[in-house]
Amino acid sequence: MSEKNQKSTPMAPEAKYNVKLMFWTLFMDIIGFSIIFPMFPKLAQFYLKNDSDNFFLKALFGMLDALGSMGSVGSIVLFGGMLGALYSLLQFFASPLWGSFSDRVGRRPTLLISLFGILISYILWIFSGSFTLLLVARIIGGFMAGNMSVASAVVADVTSEENRSKGMAYIGIAFALGFIFGPAFGGILAQYDLSEIYPSLVVYGINPFSVPAAFAALLTLINFLFILFKYKETLSDENKNKRSANVLKLFAPRKVKEVNLTNMTYFVFISLFSGMEFTLTFLAQDRLGYTPLQNAYMFIFIGFLIAMTQGGYVRRKAQGKEKSVATKGLILLIPGLAILAYAQSSLMLYLGLFFLSIGSAMTIPTLTALVSLFTNKSEQGENLGIFRSLGALGRVIGPLFASIIYWKYSSMAPYLTGALLIVVPLFILSRIKQQESPQSN
Repeated sequence: MSEKNQKSTPMAPEAKYNVKLMFWTLFMDIIGFSIIFPMFPKLAQFYLKNDSDNFFLKALFGMLDALGSMGSVGSIVLFGGMLGALYSLLQFFASPLWGSFSDRVGRRPTLLISLFGILISYILWIFSGSFTLLLVARIIGGFMAGNMSVASAVVADVTSEENRSKGMAYIGIAFALGFIFGPAFGGILAQYDLSEIYPSLVVYGINPFSVPAAFAALLTLINFLFILFKYKETLSDENKNKRSANVLKLFAPRKVKEVNLTNMTYFVFISLFSGMEFTLTFLAQDRLGYTPLQNAYMFIFIGFLIAMTQGGYVRRKAQGKEKSVATKGLILLIPGLAILAYAQSSLMLYLGLFFLSIGSAMTIPTLTALVSLFTNKSEQGENLGIFRSLGALGRVIGPLFASIIYWKYSSMAPYLTGALLIVVPLFILSRIKQQESPQSN
């Protein structure tokens, strides 16, 4: 079929409505999720000062000391990594469970339950004057964060094979924009410390991070009402999975080889990419003396490129060519990581980020689409849940290892290691035999 026809495959009005609805749902969800990112160093300092005898806080910093002497700055960096890893580790276990649950009972009740749980976690964070309550909030939030994989399953429900990549690109854009606005809102709102403005509220657990937590809770409440009143179930009764859930089988290899290969490609890629993502601000600060505002500009640049690439190139060009586009994306990561390893100027830094942003924008939605295309209707939530689960595990392993390598060896080490190891997901992806869709012929 001609290039013109390939570009003009439209979504049905109902599909377009639901894809846009999931876009806004995930956009608000990611803002709430990432609002905590710029606060990790201050979180560590606050609890070390105000709750220093806390059993869990002592245990966490004891684990960091066991990793080796990295100094106070390195320990605080890894503190943020550990809190992020806890959330992602719980997502690793929870995502396939939520996905499987949505295949059996429907997407709507699953989204409502998970959003309600996330809302509870943010309300607890508002009153987390103790480190124990913060941990409880993060545990609940991590376990209830099943809406990401379920939203992808909704897109799979309403799109055809010909425009599946287009739908997944919208999901990718929501992620990219959410990760721009979330940390930005976090940095701004953290300037308002309710414990200083209203000291009498400290006894109730109000802390310096209560305002960002309240904003995240408000967004989640809006999200909950959005799904409650605007979203109609997209999983038909005939496509519901009637089998009873076997939790252990959720973590077993899938029946389709291509799904397993795509999952492993995504896991290795996310492990390498998230390691770069986590250490990037420290690289910019150490080498170029970047301020928090300059770091914010850097992430705006990354998010803008990702959104433009997914909204333009991937949305229009990837249908039927998901494997090819993902391969090109992974290849672009290699010069990006290599340039960052040697970057000694803002020009080199931004050049490396250009390749990384474009490469990741091409890789994530196309790998998501590949899993969906190789999955039947009754298992979309389950398989996409496992896909997201492996991504969450990668976001546990990647930042921790990259941080240890960064602080123990050199700032070049994690980026050069990542550039070399990209050949692993490239090799795994090469073994996938994608059947070209009719639109690509």
